[in-house]
Amino acid sequence: MNEPRRSLFDPLALGHVTLKNRVLMGSMHTGLEDGKDLHELAAYFRERAEGGVGLIVTGGFAPNRVGWVKPFAGMMRSRSDVQRHKVVTQQVHEAGGRIAMQILHAGRYAYHPFAVAPSRIKAPISPFKPWALSSRGVEGQIADFVLSAQRAQEAGYDGVEIMGSEGYFINEFLVQATNHRRDQWGGSYENRMRLPLEIVARTRKAVGPQFLIIFRLSMLDLIPQGSSWEEVVQLAKAVAVAGADLLNTGIGWHEARIPTIATSVPRAAFAEVTKTMRDRLRAEGVLIPLIATNRINTPELANDLIEKGYADMVSMARPFLADPEFVRKAQQGRSQEINTCIACNQACLDHVFEGKPASCLVNPRACAETKLVYRPSATRRRVAVVGAGPAGFTAASVARSARPSG
Repeated sequence: MNEPRRSLFDPLALGHVTLKNRVLMGSMHTGLEDGKDLHELAAYFRERAEGGVGLIVTGGFAPNRVGWVKPFAGMMRSRSDVQRHKVVTQQVHEAGGRIAMQILHAGRYAYHPFAVAPSRIKAPISPFKPWALSSRGVEGQIADFVLSAQRAQEAGYDGVEIMGSEGYFINEFLVQATNHRRDQWGGSYENRMRLPLEIVARTRKAVGPQFLIIFRLSMLDLIPQGSSWEEVVQLAKAVAVAGADLLNTGIGWHEARIPTIATSVPRAAFAEVTKTMRDRLRAEGVLIPLIATNRINTPELANDLIEKGYADMVSMARPFLADPEFVRKAQQGRSQEINTCIACNQACLDHVFEGKPASCLVNPRACAETKLVYRPSATRRRVAVVGAGPAGFTAASVARSARPSG
């Protein structure tokens, strides 16, 4: 069956909601999610919503304390959490945007001593060995995922993304490398995939049909004893039946030896995986929209993926650190003015791993929107910029934009 030709800026109908375009601002932890005050996070997302992105997904918020990535990381569980988050959803909605909250349970990747996982197997990137959950404990984690989604709905989010990839809690249940259980949550693949299916199905029942559920699916684990392709396809079909509205592509675990987002990775290197999954699902009558991701940083490339049927939506995270007006500039035919992400990871991922707020080497205002406020100068001045690297270009650009009118 021939599908109609689509473009990046065509609306995407998801039944109960229609997104204004097919651009997803993908989840990325910035450090602004942590702590009690989310006004800086709200300002950060508002600028991206004003820039025209179709749907924003937040950085990960834990459903409980054992799911924290680190102590006192962002969480969505209590009524007070709901009140704190409302400033985020209000700012995005006032700017005409839509936003989903990512629920991320760190599992054995948690950087604290009360981490939990399917089995007591230490991750190579954490000094803490997790505690193996009992069957009753697994049920408790599922209940916390569902409660977190309900709280997100109360806070005004348009949906949630359930993080099922990159080697976090849900992904750990799926693969034999980290799941050595012998109860109903381990052993056969049907048992190992029970956790994500229960989370999605129970969440759908709790939030009703008018709330977006995105499932981040690990299509390639890139680790020994990871999921086979047929297992991934089986899970994708089952997640769609369980109630997910969108399938987002996840590539690689954090401990994998194969780079997935570094500058050395070719642009859209993993889009073929999304296309293969999309073609397979449609051949079997499963029409859930799929999202392509990883090393996509120009509107031309993103549009090409949509036009050629690789995906129904394209996710970009770091490009929106580099330029909050990415979508608007592209729609107005000003792609050459986009401040392009160079995938250096120096001020975004490196900062977060060091416990600092993220920023961007080519956009120092990223995550500092309430601090770096550029205003026109009262008088016209001549400014010499020494150096033609990212910092020099940024300084020259800001100096030009801040000159007085007339």
